[in-house]
Amino acid sequence: MNSKDNRITAWLDANSDKLIEIASQIHANPEIAFEETCSCESLASYLAENGFAVELGLADIPTAFAAEWGSGKPVIGFLAEYDALPGLGHACGHNLLGTAVCAAAIALRDDMLASGASGTIRVYGTPAEEIMSGKIVMNDAGCFDDLDVAVTWHPFDRNRISNDIWPAIDIKNYTFSGVAAHASKSPELGRSALDAAEIMNVGVNYLREHVSTDVRMHYAYVDNGIPANIVPNRAKTNFFIRSPKRSHTQDASKRVDDCARGAAIMTGTSVDIELVAYCDEMKVNRPLVELYYEAMKQIPTPTYDDAEMEFAKQITEEAGLENGGKYFTGLCELEDEPEIIFIGTDASQVSHTVPLITISAQTMVTGTPLHHWATEKQAGMSIGWKGMLYAARCMAEGTKLLMETPGAIEKAWEYHRANE
Repeated sequence: MNSKDNRITAWLDANSDKLIEIASQIHANPEIAFEETCSCESLASYLAENGFAVELGLADIPTAFAAEWGSGKPVIGFLAEYDALPGLGHACGHNLLGTAVCAAAIALRDDMLASGASGTIRVYGTPAEEIMSGKIVMNDAGCFDDLDVAVTWHPFDRNRISNDIWPAIDIKNYTFSGVAAHASKSPELGRSALDAAEIMNVGVNYLREHVSTDVRMHYAYVDNGIPANIVPNRAKTNFFIRSPKRSHTQDASKRVDDCARGAAIMTGTSVDIELVAYCDEMKVNRPLVELYYEAMKQIPTPTYDDAEMEFAKQITEEAGLENGGKYFTGLCELEDEPEIIFIGTDASQVSHTVPLITISAQTMVTGTPLHHWATEKQAGMSIGWKGMLYAARCMAEGTKLLMETPGAIEKAWEYHRANE
């Protein structure tokens, strides 16, 4: 894999400037969930220019797409993301994520053209990951049903196989309705929806002691635009309820519902409970984990010049990162057992439909948290770009090894079915 004649590496090297241009353009123009019009167009157009047949509006989502090249088996699906966070831009690095996925697919196609290998490569543009939606809608619509394997990655502060159990999540909106009144002259005539929301949240905060220790519950108020001199007749909160076990998520979710209903009774209001999105926990596929790890062991991790090392030192100090001066890592060793991780991804739902592998690549200084300004900054400069190109090579080389290893896909499916 380290040979200068390696076609995947050669294609990535030859096209790195264009890939960085695309990632930078998406970074400079962040688009939030279901509004990723330009980001979707950038990636879909680039795939079309490289011989992929593109279908826009997949699963009736305007900013989703499928791009396909090749024919026959195996059918490999690469999952691209490109949505940003409200107010934070690409603080999860999805500008890098989507670009690297497209790069991996095209580089693999280039290798298959030269070698005469058969198979189908399909890139899915999956919007709205930050609100746990795009892949779930697409999965429910059957978009991934004919895949043999699904492949994706995520920007992180380490290089490793993502041998992780990402949690099962319920995302819910609780909308309280009451009666408006003048808050000073006649408050007794009002029934405060805001009081109900606050009482609900007090109940949830007491509930934390009495749910499984692996449960996470967090919420935000959705602005209702009502000034303080009016008893609010409407208040809305958004909750994320998650656990590495679907059963624990379901139990906590039902009990949060009860907190909402109880608060409504106490305040003489009513509550509407909306399940916005959900997903099951990640289904880790050990045969895929081991195979892609073998591929990653043959690929050099990025190196950094003096300017990047100085930047790493500076951002460590500015952001208060904890890394002991060790700003970058090589490839982390593969763990014997899956790790529990407390951040979610809608790719977890796809892992219950087909065997799925996720790679993590270092696009930020060690210790940088996701959904943070320091992540956003690094996603738009050379540290992020180097991780992006490394991730693309890992996905392409890993998938090439998968396709060339007799029985590897069958083994992945045997494990998948045995762990339903």
